[in-house]
Amino acid sequence: MPRTTSGSATEQAYRHVKSLVLDGSLPGGSMTSEGEIAEQLGVSRTPVREAFLRLEAEGLLRLYPKRGALVVPVAPGEADDVLDARLLVETHAAQSVVRLPDAELATLVALLRDLVTAQEAAVADGDVAEYATLDARFHQEIVAAGGNALLTTFSVSLRERQQRMVAHSVRWDPRRAATFVAGHRALVDALEVRDTRTYKRRIQRHLEDARAGL
Repeated sequence: MPRTTSGSATEQAYRHVKSLVLDGSLPGGSMTSEGEIAEQLGVSRTPVREAFLRLEAEGLLRLYPKRGALVVPVAPGEADDVLDARLLVETHAAQSVVRLPDAELATLVALLRDLVTAQEAAVADGDVAEYATLDARFHQEIVAAGGNALLTTFSVSLRERQQRMVAHSVRWDPRRAATFVAGHRALVDALEVRDTRTYKRRIQRHLEDARAGL
């Protein structure tokens, strides 16, 4: 087996912990430690410490010497900002999506319906992490299909915050996942018939449902 270098071990630890934070496995307000993560990954504490420092710089962790790392909760103001930005981006994207040629729109709709089906399976299995990942991808596919590269890049920057908030909301009340999945189906239905007015109304309601759970 190839020997793990310090750099690759740091990257491994960074991605691992960040994934746990974003999918809600390490919820806001919880504590973790270098030793705990090092044991999970089979690495020394040094790369984990370096990973923690990166995540602290990103605002995801707050480090306390000899105590561990606190997962910084999502601030109410941040949630509002992200949801407001998503409304603008996704409404604009939908206006372009409904003008796609029939074949391209049909392909997108089929993909989105497959993602919704996968979300239902994740909810049935109680897999919050998988659901949060699928939720983020669902919305990202719509924005990407809008064809605006700048908005797509901006949307990607929102994706991590979005994923974390969804995981938090669903863990707080798992029944909310069923509401979100139904909202996704309603969004796909509106896109399929090229109804931007209905889509805007439904995405507003969908995001308000998300806001209510934070």
